[in-house]
Parts: sequence; structure tokens; C-alpha cells
Amino acid sequence: MKEQVKPATGKLGILIPGLGAVATTFIAGVEAVKKGLAQPIGSLTQMSNIRVGKRTEDRNPKIKDFVPLADLNDIVFGGWDVYADNVYVAASKAKVLEKDLLFAVKAELEAIVPMKAAFDRRYVKNLDGTYIKSFVTKYDLAEQVIADIRNFKADNDCERLVMVWCGSTEIYHQISDVHLTLAAFEEGLRNNDPEIAPSMIYAYAALKEGVPFANGAPNLTVDTPALLELASLTHTPVAGKDFKTGQTLMKTIIAPGLSARALGVRGWFSTNILGNRDGLVLDDPDNFKTKEVSKLSVLDEIFRPEANPDLYADMYHKVRINYYPPHGDNKESWDNIDIFGWLGYPMQIKINFLCRDSILAAPIVLDLALFMDLSKRAGMSGIQEWLSFYLKSPQTAEGLRAEHDIFKQLMKLQNTLRHMMDEDLITHLGLDYYQDLVDSIQ
Repeated sequence: MKEQVKPATGKLGILIPGLGAVATTFIAGVEAVKKGLAQPIGSLTQMSNIRVGKRTEDRNPKIKDFVPLADLNDIVFGGWDVYADNVYVAASKAKVLEKDLLFAVKAELEAIVPMKAAFDRRYVKNLDGTYIKSFVTKYDLAEQVIADIRNFKADNDCERLVMVWCGSTEIYHQISDVHLTLAAFEEGLRNNDPEIAPSMIYAYAALKEGVPFANGAPNLTVDTPALLELASLTHTPVAGKDFKTGQTLMKTIIAPGLSARALGVRGWFSTNILGNRDGLVLDDPDNFKTKEVSKLSVLDEIFRPEANPDLYADMYHKVRINYYPPHGDNKESWDNIDIFGWLGYPMQIKINFLCRDSILAAPIVLDLALFMDLSKRAGMSGIQEWLSFYLKSPQTAEGLRAEHDIFKQLMKLQNTLRHMMDEDLITHLGLDYYQDLVDSIQ
């Protein structure tokens, strides 16, 4: 497969719907790294190694040196937002990064001015967007976004583009008739079908232009037959959904360990407080429902109570998110886990995670953008399940269960990269080392 991976020549444009705390933290961070002011901690593409070949060969290159990724110096940024603030002003208001760091990249951030957003307040009731596009039909709106994409590519002399949704969580809704085929979806755009959310309009525009699309929120968006049909027609990769940060990250680390040791779980109570724009949006029950469904699915898929009823059939799982403005982007989560072990004796685990939501999300945005661009250049299209490592509610082919175990997800990601570069996949079986030893003794 290595021969068919096209090189990462020219500029890569990263387009972001939603220039809030996550997006501005990401952009400012990349600009700081370019200037040598900081390190891209948390980014696998920049910081992590990958083993190639046998352990005895001691080949452990950086991922960025193993696969042909876009160089950070070749990246340019653009995006849309419901407020007109440039990225420097937006980042200052988000209050995630220190003023000195922001000031050091002020010129670069001020140059990034958002395009007017495709917005429908019915989907995000707690935001009052003031910088939004006017339109007659949603098809007109999609055409405006397509024009934005084309103009950005031309104005910035980009060779390639990717789009990563960093916007708000939309209200919960399920697949309806308008989402079943591309023809039905395009007819729905012309008829202003209320079931077509703003995120779907961005995804439609991106896929129409052959731009890979990654969904960082739990929204339905590209998880529909209509948009997957479009992705197939334009040979474009998609990935989703919902950046795996904070509490869910901890669950996908802890739960696989409990399952591996065959320890039972009677209950898992999770609650959060946060005060950024995401917290404000999630303060509405309809928007929280979308996030709740995403967060609740994780434990069921890891523990699989139907296959392990003695350990997990009666597990009670509760998730809460509370808007608390004083904390801003500094999210705090508490987990109480009631487990049981040998002979059914009870034990407890308590976790208090004081995290920074956008600090954890920013490297995910970078990795998804670079890997989605790599997927496109490798001729891969449709759902990129190998990127589940970064996502709370991984998108899969119809009828296929999602894998939530972060360690299995990492193995899938690394083996996909090995496959791209025509290297042997690694199973970690290891028996061949010992058979070689036996043979040498005989």
C-alpha cells in the first residue's frame, strides 16, 4: 500500500466550524509549536513512537517520521463561528491559555477571521449567534459553505483541505427519512427539512468538495446513510464522533482493566462541572441528551453485560453534566465505581479528575486532521474506524459494534499505519521469539 500513498506536498488547510475554546486552543498551540515556544504534548502524530518489526530489531521511529504526514509549518487555518471575533480575541475570551503565550502568537491569531456561520438556533438553544449567514433554503446555505471552502483554498494557495467539527453539541435527534439517501437529503435541503442540522450542512459541503470530515461532537452529522453515500461517491474519508477527553477518556482506560481482570461492577456514577461555551450549551436538556447517549454507550460496549451477566448484568450507570461558570474551561469530574471481586466482596474506586477540556481536545484535533489528510492521500474513503482511539462514540459500518477499549483502539491505529507502509502487523503474540530459542538449543 505504501506506493499508493501520495506525498504531503504543498499547504494543508484545516477548516473548523466553531472557533470556540477547543479550536482556538488548538490553533494557538500549533502556532506556538511552530515558533518553538511549546511542545505538542498529547499528540501521537508529533510525540509518539511506533514499533516496527520485531522487538529485537529496536526500530521505534516517531509516527511523524514513519508515515508521510503534513508538516506543521505547512498548515493554515480557517473556520466559521457565530461570533465575529478573530481567533486572538476568541482565545482571550475562552481564558484557556495564558496571556503571555497568546501575545506571543497574537499576529498569527489576529489574521484568522471567521466566516459567517451556518446556524439554526433550534439546534443550539442556549447560543444567540450574531454572525450568521442569511439564506432562503438550506440548499442555498450549503452552496454558501461550498463557496467558502473554494475561496479559502484559493486565497491560501492550499493543496489539500480537511474539516474538523469543533462546534457545539446539537440537540438530540435520530435518523429520519431525509437522511436515508443522498437524493432525499438534497431534496430536504431544497425544502428546508427541519431534520437537517447545521453540522450536516458543513459535512455535506465538505464531502461535495472531497474534503475529509471529522466530527468532534456527538451530533448525528455524517453518521447517516445519505452522507456516507456522498463520501463514497467523492472517495472521501469521514470519522466521528465526539472527542474523547476528560471523564470518558478515564473510563476507556479504567473499564478495560476491570474487564480484563474479570472484576464485577454494580454501579458507575459520573458527574461533571464545567463553565465554557460547551457547558452552557449542554445546560439545555435537549443538547445534554445527545452527549448523554454518547457517554453512556462506552461502558456497555466495554463490559458487554449480555455476554458477562454475572459481572455486569445489574450495573447501574448514571452520567450528569452541570454548567458552572466559575470553572470556565477547567472541567472537574467525579466518578464513584462500585466493584466486586472474589466471592462477591464489594470494593470501591473514587476518581476526581481536574482536567482542562480544551487542553485535552486540542491534540486530538491536530491528530485527526493530519490522519484524515493521510487517509485521503492513501486512497481510503468512508468511515475511518481506525481513528476510534480519539472518539467517545466511534462510527462503524452498519451492524458492527464499536470498540471502546482504548488499548485495542491504539493497536488498530498503529496496525493501520503499519499496513499503509507495508510493514508487518504486530499481534504481540511473541511465541516466535521463544521457538527460535528452543530451536537454537536443540
